[in-house]
Amino acid sequence: MKLNLRNPLCIFDLETTGTNITQDRILEIAVVKMMPNGEILRKANVLNPTIPIPAESTVFHGLRDEDVKDKPTFKEVAKDYARFMEGADLAGFNVMKFDIPMLVEEFLRCDVEFDYSRKKIIDAQKIFHLMEKRTLAAAYRFYTHKELVNSHTAEADTEATMEVLLAQIERYDGKDVTDSLERKIGEIRNDVDVLSKLTSSDLVDLAGRMILNDKGQEVFNFGKHKNKVVTAVFKEEPSYYDWMMNGDFPMDTKRKLTEIKLRSFRK
Repeated sequence: MKLNLRNPLCIFDLETTGTNITQDRILEIAVVKMMPNGEILRKANVLNPTIPIPAESTVFHGLRDEDVKDKPTFKEVAKDYARFMEGADLAGFNVMKFDIPMLVEEFLRCDVEFDYSRKKIIDAQKIFHLMEKRTLAAAYRFYTHKELVNSHTAEADTEATMEVLLAQIERYDGKDVTDSLERKIGEIRNDVDVLSKLTSSDLVDLAGRMILNDKGQEVFNFGKHKNKVVTAVFKEEPSYYDWMMNGDFPMDTKRKLTEIKLRSFRK
């Protein structure tokens, strides 16, 4: 199928050292440029981010410091990419929340003009979520092939959730669950313990302000200390505990926070 285009359309994706727009850097950029005449142009680079690549980031994209030490920096290729994308509209998956803000930030660091405000932007993730709903009614339709009647009443939603869960187990029982790199992280089994570990095992508090990292350590999942071990933050910034206890956080979060703090004192 050919896309109807008035302007070229640059579909792009980034791999980065992390998800902090202001602190992290681009590791890899790839652009597919669709032209109105049907021609397709491609441009891609692995980049030296000029900062260390965190191990947790390497897990997702496979790039390590030694892999990129001799690669160009974004500053060295910024003007080439700005020219390549000049006059084109933009598209990608989740680009509005992450890729475009990250790309614009990198261009600004290099003093390279990139005016996205004049470009039309298509986010394929948004289309996916608009058309393939992630509501209980949509799940009920997908798994049971029936329409959910009286949705948003507690009784009907509870019955529907039971049917969905049973249908999921029947459909997926014994099948592997993989991460974004297709590595097995578990499997679906007709076992409550197994299903619980797959769906909620990394939560420390119900609000998800703290989670367990791959070493089983409690880490913050928000703010300036995101991904840092909670006890380590307490040592380097003791006032952070008081700030959270006085802040607008759920009582469950504060209770878990206090448990961690007290446990650290006993060690």
